[in-house]
Amino acid sequence: MAGRSMKGLFVAAFGEPEGVVLFQLIVATQFTIYLSLIAFIGGGVVAAGITILRIIPSKPTKFAAQSYIWFFQSAPLLMLLFLFGLGIPRLIGFDVNIWVAASLALTLYSSAYLAEVWRGAIQSLPDGQWEGAEALGLKFFQTLRLVILPQALRVSLAPTVGFMVQIIKGTSLAYIIGFSDLMSIGKRWANAPVEGTEPFIIYPLMALIYFALCFPLSRLAIRLEKKLGTAPKIPPVAI
Repeated sequence: MAGRSMKGLFVAAFGEPEGVVLFQLIVATQFTIYLSLIAFIGGGVVAAGITILRIIPSKPTKFAAQSYIWFFQSAPLLMLLFLFGLGIPRLIGFDVNIWVAASLALTLYSSAYLAEVWRGAIQSLPDGQWEGAEALGLKFFQTLRLVILPQALRVSLAPTVGFMVQIIKGTSLAYIIGFSDLMSIGKRWANAPVEGTEPFIIYPLMALIYFALCFPLSRLAIRLEKKLGTAPKIPPVAI
């Protein structure tokens, strides 16, 4: 009922079909936000583990972490979406939920880049931090928890927030596997033979919505970088 009343308000304010289109685009935006949050949180959890493996003084773990980062940074996000949304389900003969497929692809994609950002933040700290902690008798994980991570968090905060913009933009590819988000609904209306939903109307509307999502995060990242000092750059993103 609430959705119908909101839709009625949009129609009353903008008329048809403009009100209906704008209402559906805004409703679809929430799914873009949900998917972005899932990818960011899930990718962050995985990236934390990969980062630790990357800096542990053990060649096998470092190699495994480097291989993971290399693979998922080299694989285009579009290919990962096809793989988890269409390829693997057909290979195993089992339907995979669109949310699961899109979330998994974006989580793996995000984790590789976040792990590299966080590794760069840790390795940007002077070696004297490790040496001083060792002189005090701290073990590796004690040093990491008490000395290194608090400083690395400060260094990595700005690029981590900035990378959220890349995740939001990356979700726009999920429509390829049938995920119903802002891009999916927008393309559907742009291709509809309805007067008032031409591409030159729909796509600028979509661009404004994406801008409204991404611009505050970009400004926040810049502000954090200025406030907290120079931060490691986000590695190039291959979508």
